[in-house]
Amino acid sequence: MTSPDTSSGKAGTSPDRGRPAHKSPRRRAREYAVQGIYQALLNGDQRVELILAHLRENEHFGKADAPLCDALVRGVLAARETLDEAIAPHLDRTVAELSPVEHAILLLGAWELLRQPETPFRVVINEGIELAKTFGATDGHRYVNGVLDKLAQAARPFESTGRPQSHGG
Repeated sequence: MTSPDTSSGKAGTSPDRGRPAHKSPRRRAREYAVQGIYQALLNGDQRVELILAHLRENEHFGKADAPLCDALVRGVLAARETLDEAIAPHLDRTVAELSPVEHAILLLGAWELLRQPETPFRVVINEGIELAKTFGATDGHRYVNGVLDKLAQAARPFESTGRPQSHGG
């Protein structure tokens, strides 16, 4: 098993520039999804088909899990208000004060925590951290970790506390 990539990146960098070639298609899908969500946040453009078409133009998009990327972008943009309401109690500032990169990553993580119960909460949090390391500010990954951890405890209390989800009978 390889250790996670902990190199720091900058907002706007390509998911493939200077990154290891062994990233999974699901990781790549999340990277592209964050870029699409970021685009929607910055431009106020909610035209999902246009955003997805723009993402698909990237020469490396074929390495991503395209159906997952589509589902993430569509899901987050369709539920943005609900997701903002879910993360708001766990922030130390208003949603409007979040950087667009952190906001996009938190929306993606919130959607997976709330709408994709088959994805373990630890995977969602770890993916959020890695996305923040790739695209966010220097310590943005710590903030994303804290918010997603609190949301996981609220949204998936049995899973996040380690208690069994059912006792049978």
